[in-house]
Amino acid sequence: MANLCVNIDHIATLRQARQETEPDPVVAAAIVEQAGAAGITVHLREDRRHIQDRDVEQLRRVVATKLNLEMAATDEMVKIASRLKPEESTLVPEKREELTTEGGLDAAGQKSRLRLVCQKLKDAGIVVSLFIDPEERQIAAAAEIGADYIELHTGEYARAKGAEPELRTLHIAAQTAQDKGLKVNAGHGLNYTNVGAVARIKGVEDLNIGHNIIARAALVGLDQAVREMLAAIAQAGV
Repeated sequence: MANLCVNIDHIATLRQARQETEPDPVVAAAIVEQAGAAGITVHLREDRRHIQDRDVEQLRRVVATKLNLEMAATDEMVKIASRLKPEESTLVPEKREELTTEGGLDAAGQKSRLRLVCQKLKDAGIVVSLFIDPEERQIAAAAEIGADYIELHTGEYARAKGAEPELRTLHIAAQTAQDKGLKVNAGHGLNYTNVGAVARIKGVEDLNIGHNIIARAALVGLDQAVREMLAAIAQAGV
């Protein structure tokens, strides 16, 4: 059964909306772990629109499961990750004007740069994942670059409301990645309704889910929202 890693960026979004000290992402991480999640995911963006450097530093000290740091492949972020040593770093595309990550990383178009970044992170003892679209050329590039994992971008599947063609594409991509020696995670746009089919894809290890859980938490509380997602994932394995 796939593991659940909860992205808590939008806890910080709420805090930054008023430039206050709460809600605290570190407290949120503790609640998420106590509810049974297998990891905490945060994206330290160049513009620091939600998660701040201090958040990541504190999370590194207190997260007891796994800390996955989403980051752009920049010198600044490599330096931060190499110092803090999260268990995993996921390289993602990043544009200032986007509301959230809009698509996968173009690994095929920047292999030289990503190979260097990947090696620096691995030298620091960090597992490296590339957030990519479920395309054969991007998967092949990830393998050439030396990534440990890919995270399949599930946005098209989510926007298509779980349509079979998009789901089939994810199945093929997951198998292709494993054939090339890559491990597989998945995420983006997953919710309580569509998560089950992705959780059933052979070889998918972690599901990174944020917005839908935090939105649900506004109504029922964070602990309950995480437990409901865990139940939806578990149901997929029945």
